[in-house]
Formats: sequence, C-alpha cells, structure tokens
Amino acid sequence: MAITTKVKATDYAVLNPASGELLEQFSFHTDVDIQLCLNDAVTSFPLWKDAGFEYRSECFIRLAELLRREQDALARTMALEMGKPLAQGKAEAEKSAFVCEHYAEHAESFLSPYEVSTDMSESRVVYEPLGSIFAVMPWNFPLWQVFRAAAPIMMSGNTMLLKHAPRVPRTALSIEKMCLQSGFPQGVLSNVFASNEQASKIISDRTVKGVCLTGSGAAGSAVASQAGRYLKPVLLELGGSDPYIVLEDADLEHAAEKTVFSRMLNNGQTCISAKRFIVLDSVAAEFTERVQAILEKQVMGDPLEAGVTQGPMAREDLCFGLEDQVERSLQAGARLVCGGVLPERPGFFFPATLLADVKPGMPAFDEELFGPVGAVITAKSTEEAIALGNQSAYGLGAALFTRDIELGLKLAISKINAGTCVINDYVRSDPRLPFGGINDSGFGRELGAEGIKEFVNIKTIAVG
Repeated sequence: MAITTKVKATDYAVLNPASGELLEQFSFHTDVDIQLCLNDAVTSFPLWKDAGFEYRSECFIRLAELLRREQDALARTMALEMGKPLAQGKAEAEKSAFVCEHYAEHAESFLSPYEVSTDMSESRVVYEPLGSIFAVMPWNFPLWQVFRAAAPIMMSGNTMLLKHAPRVPRTALSIEKMCLQSGFPQGVLSNVFASNEQASKIISDRTVKGVCLTGSGAAGSAVASQAGRYLKPVLLELGGSDPYIVLEDADLEHAAEKTVFSRMLNNGQTCISAKRFIVLDSVAAEFTERVQAILEKQVMGDPLEAGVTQGPMAREDLCFGLEDQVERSLQAGARLVCGGVLPERPGFFFPATLLADVKPGMPAFDEELFGPVGAVITAKSTEEAIALGNQSAYGLGAALFTRDIELGLKLAISKINAGTCVINDYVRSDPRLPFGGINDSGFGRELGAEGIKEFVNIKTIAVG
C-alpha cells in the first residue's frame, strides 16, 4: 500500500482511496459562516413550516428527479471520494430518490391529526415541527444516509443543518446545490464544513432543536452527551456486528449468496452488513466452501473501472485497523480461509477475507469488523446459534436462514435481539419500514411512519 499524501481524518479533503492522491481540499467554515447558516435556518423555518405539505412535496419530487438525472455524476463523485463502485453509487442515487418520493407522498398522512375520546368536549393530537435539526452524517453512504434523514425531517416542516463526513465534501456540496435547484428555499438545508469543536458549538446553539447522527459509538456518545446537556432530542444510528444465522435446513447456496452480498456491499463498510456467520455444525463446512468460492470471485480494483465489484476502503487508517483485527484474531486461534494479506499496490485496498473457527473473545467475534472480512462461527444447536448471535454489545440487524418459515418468524420475533431481523435475505433499510438499533447500535428510529415523528412536537389539544 503506497500513500502519496498525508491528510488528517478530520480534514475536509477528496483523497482518492484507489491511489492515495489528494485531489482537492476544503477549509473549515469560519464561525461567522456557520452563524450565517444558523441564521438562515431560523429565518427559513417559519416559511418552510407554513408552506404546507403540498409545497414541500413538490420540492422533494423535483429533487428525486434531479437525483436520477445526476446519478452518473454522483456515482463518479462517490467513487473518487470513498471508493464505492459505480454500479453501487448509481443504485444509491436511485434509493435516495425513492425515499424523497416516499415521504413526498406519505408525510401528510403520517402526521395527520387525530381525535381521542376523553372527558373533555374535544381532544386531539397534532404534530408540529421543532425547528432546525443538526445532522452529522457518515461517508459510507454519502447520499443515502443524508436523504434517509433529510426526507422525514424536512417533510415534517423542519430545516436541517448538515455536517457531512470530511471525506465526502464534494458530495455534501452537491446535496446542498441539488436542494436549491429543486426549489428548496435558502436555509432549509445548509451544508457546513465544521470541526468537531464547531460541531459542539452548533449543538449548544439555542436555535438548534435536535440532533441526529449516523456514525461510530464514540461519536454517538459524544453527541448524545452534548445534546443531553442542553435537553435536546437526539437520534443515533451507530455500529453493528450483525449475526447471519444459518440453520441445518437452510438453502446453503442461497444463504451463502445473500451473506456474501451483504458482507461485500460498499466494500464491506456497512453498519448492517453480515459480519458474524453463525452456522450449525452439520452444514458449516459446505457453507464455508460456498462463501469462499464467491469471495474469491470478487473483482478488486479502481471503482471507476467497469466490472469492478470491490473498491478500496475509504481511508488508510481503516485498512490498517482491519488488518490488526484480523491478525489478532488469527493469533487467538482463528483460521484464515482466504484473503487477509494487503496487496502491494497503491491505494487503500483490503482483499475479500474469510476467517473460520472464530469464537467469543476474538476480535472477529467481539468487535465490529468494518471492511470486507467475514467470520464463520459454528454452533451445535439452534439454541446455541441464537445465544451466540445475541452475544454482542450491538443490536442493529440480524438474518436467519431456514426453510421453516414458522420457526424463523418465532425466533425473529421473540428470540433474536436486534432492531431489524430478516428471514432468508439480507438486512437493509427501506423507506417504508422503521430502522434503527438497540444497545450499542443506538436509539430512535429513522424511516417509516415512526421515523418522521422523531423530530416533531406531539402536541395535545383539548377543549373543556
């Protein structure tokens, strides 16, 4: 791995992960610039709120159309900034358009007032936006994560101040520009290049009424602490170590395909990807062989090139951190099935890797492996498999593979601890369903009817 330029992880810079080349660097906004953005958000809020659902919906419909028209350019930008293969970038733009359309169509019904029978002559519940919401967003899905938050937050009538990840400044600027082009008033969505210190000041600002963050546990803890100090609602979507549990009767070919797809999506840098492959003893050998065969077919290379299925990791430090986790797991007794060795080439590449004989106490079991590394863990029974799946500080997603759908539903509903549990498929977020985790994976819900109510005042109105 050859790196040509040293840039701090907190610097807003386009550092091509396929080559290590610094393409562009941006300065932090000044405190004055940030204050102007805060002022714009405050000024635009009553106008945006009072404009009504129909007007806001029209803006989001135009935004969805623009996302589709610009998907090629957006995919190229993401490939250059954080290494996402072009096909995956285009799919991300399409999914972002879908969430815009979904809330444009359904926000009003989700937030419809309703009557409640009480001893008052009239009682009702209404929903009102809070004001300006501060959104701290990650680099791994630089379009989707923003619009997953922005669509419900802004369709409910709030404004949003965006602090995007320092590795994706061009994408951040594109999002702000597309909103303006789609008819959103100035200040409804504003991008800021802010330091961590400046972000802390933004959270403390009296005009900011809530905070949402997708990111690491450390970042979530810091933001939650700061927001709590000022009694502001906060929504956190953090890491995960999702178990994919394969029972004896599972379709092993299907299970292997879905597990690998999940593990390798976005070069393995996904909070809800399959990370711990928990397999019943009787089928572990065959499942491992099938997974290995698929992993060895991955085409690693420049994400701008056609046919590449696995690009580089987003940052050098992520590569070396993952290498350390793999090495410590091997030292603790895990077995290397394939991959595991950093290639001699420029850029931040890590090969598709599979570990077997992984057990609790090893980094591959206890820690989140945020990259293209899967870990096979065997279990003697369904009960043990479920217990191993639940043996984690996280609780974001989980998947279960079995031909017995009735059993799968029973286990998913009452036995598996996660915010989302999928049977015979891979875990992903969907605008129509609430999404979020438990334990160290965060709290609160995005998406669905539940997600749009995270940053509204649920107001009771009564007449005596």
